[in-house]
Amino acid sequence: MKKIFAIVPALALAVVLLLSCAGCGGSTLTLNVYNWGEYISDGSEGSLDTVKAFEEWYQKEYGQKVRVNYDTFSSNEDLYAKLSSGAVSYDVIFPSDYMIARMINENMLLPLNYDNIPNFEYITEDFRNLYYDPQNQFTVPYTYGVVGVIYNAKVVDESDANGWDLLWNEKYSGDILQFNNPRDAFGTAMYKLGIDVNTTDKADWDAAQAELLRQRPLLKGMVMDEIYNMMASGEAAIGTYYAGDYFTMLDMVDESSDNVDLRFYYPEPTNYYVDAMCIPSCCQSKELAEIFINYMLSEEPAVANAEFTYYASPNSAVIHSQQYAEDMGEDFMEIIYPPMDSFRNNYQAYAYQNLDAETLAYINELWEKVKIN
Repeated sequence: MKKIFAIVPALALAVVLLLSCAGCGGSTLTLNVYNWGEYISDGSEGSLDTVKAFEEWYQKEYGQKVRVNYDTFSSNEDLYAKLSSGAVSYDVIFPSDYMIARMINENMLLPLNYDNIPNFEYITEDFRNLYYDPQNQFTVPYTYGVVGVIYNAKVVDESDANGWDLLWNEKYSGDILQFNNPRDAFGTAMYKLGIDVNTTDKADWDAAQAELLRQRPLLKGMVMDEIYNMMASGEAAIGTYYAGDYFTMLDMVDESSDNVDLRFYYPEPTNYYVDAMCIPSCCQSKELAEIFINYMLSEEPAVANAEFTYYASPNSAVIHSQQYAEDMGEDFMEIIYPPMDSFRNNYQAYAYQNLDAETLAYINELWEKVKIN
């Protein structure tokens, strides 16, 4: 870029003038979106490409072109590091609850104008006013779920497939995958040990670290999105991940394979979580971002996203869609929408919450030692 500006100063001036007219009718608006991988319907296998559909809908509705730049991240911690560096600018992001609470506390999110998001009415009461955004100022829930254990029944004995102990079972040394992020990895150890995952007692975090260090020699690896291929191919036999991703892994298993039979269960207790759409403070197009969020709440894209991601939806337009239930099947609905008196009650008991800076720093210190070992 320096060479271009040095050689062609007139072109640089033209670019500045063009950008200054970003709102002019003939220009193309830009929306920068940052989401998890495999977390929005992308048009593959006949699905609706909801990003492209938004671009087409916006031009028809407003008479102006919009281009969505879509990037992905693999963990909340990666999202936080990139945004807090100040080196990037996004307009819509999709963090999880505990990270949302942290970002609100650090003034990294903008309050929403719900006049631009009337489809918020589709968000069911169970998912409003949760701890991370008690006044619903900053967030619109996108998906929710529960962390579970995936295992290959061709390798793992059914009698061993229960609780968190499976991830520490020496019989399967070299076949086990663990989360490659501190909050989830420590969570597995703390749920196993019966420790409050939101404790600020350093002794509790020390105990969880000791459990992770005991597990470390048994692991095939510490992963995030790499788990999909490793479980589907049979490269690993045991992993813990977010429930919806189990069905993505099933789709990836080669039908001709006779050495992979993936199955799933919920250990107790386990993590309940919500991922939400938010607008970061670095946003350059806030109203456009709110229009995008509102569009994603409307029935067609909301159902398409729910079907593609395999995650549970807090959106009544999805939940009450008979076609959605028929498309996904009974087995899917039983796992992704497990019977419970109230998601809110389970969520309040087992969700990760934002921790104070001293505790977060201590966790990161412990995590580095786990990673090194």
